[in-house]
Amino acid sequence: MKLKAVHATIRDVARRAEVSVATVSRVLNGLDNVRPALRERVEGAAAELGYVPHAGARSLSLSRSHMIGVVLPDLYGEYYSEILRGVDRTATANGLNVLLSNIHGDEARGIEVVRTMRGRVDGLVLMLPDIDTDRVLAALPQSMPVVLVNCRDGEDLRSEIRIDNALGATRVIHHLLDQGYRQIVHLAGPAFNTEAQVRAEAYRAAIAAHGAAAEPMIIEGDFREESGVQLARRILAGEVSADAVFAANDMMAIGLMTALREGGFDVPGRIAVAGFDDIPLARFVTPGLTTARVDMYERGKQAVAMLSDAMERRSPRQIADCAPELIVRGSTPTKTT
Repeated sequence: MKLKAVHATIRDVARRAEVSVATVSRVLNGLDNVRPALRERVEGAAAELGYVPHAGARSLSLSRSHMIGVVLPDLYGEYYSEILRGVDRTATANGLNVLLSNIHGDEARGIEVVRTMRGRVDGLVLMLPDIDTDRVLAALPQSMPVVLVNCRDGEDLRSEIRIDNALGATRVIHHLLDQGYRQIVHLAGPAFNTEAQVRAEAYRAAIAAHGAAAEPMIIEGDFREESGVQLARRILAGEVSADAVFAANDMMAIGLMTALREGGFDVPGRIAVAGFDDIPLARFVTPGLTTARVDMYERGKQAVAMLSDAMERRSPRQIADCAPELIVRGSTPTKTT
């Protein structure tokens, strides 16, 4: 016979199932660290007693803050502002607030930041291309929902968004070669950055695969506009010879184009320039910048949507691949001489 308590409590369910209150809480909150047979017993006891969890008590037991943490390498430039715009838009739509921190490529700071966020956020979006992802994740409980955005490969398997940097760089170099350019210099990102390393290796491979191309030439930058300005000065001084430059991001490409034109150098008449990312400014500079589109606004939205799924336990680990699209604009016309 089904017995139903008028106001059954979680303790009533625990007594009926002959388990602890903590076990009942884990079962009713959908946590996965309970044996199937024990879960069935608790659910059966709750059904017999007509137990309905109190919404306020459930929220407290889950320690939901309705806050997510976002950890980025930096806040400089349109690249990161576009990520944050996508994050904020989707977080707001999901009733979430955002706690933001940047770590400037410092692994120790990254570990400390995620430690301080424990207990304050319901999940984390991490973008850590400069540091050991596993060491940072080791500072978090395995149960913490996390989405990685273009991080280094590691052993800790979490949901992640992977940007195919090699494909994007290869598409840009093949475009320049197809347009007739042969003396293509690569203005790379910092050597310790994973994305910069992959883009540089793709540049080397694409140049090597084209037998008629000149030897590759890589000049290290730091993803900032000033790196482009410094290369422009070297070109204007005759220290570097090139008919095209592939910059590892748009900010360096824009700094290069601006400084060359200010120095009286015809862009793209004497030198073509291409970038990577397709930040909003890339379409408004003169000439418009050829680049590989990543659409970081969409990646920010996607990261929060994936994290929301993980927090609600609606899906297992998710992997999303992003293939950058070649966007051809006026900075890379067909070479005429």
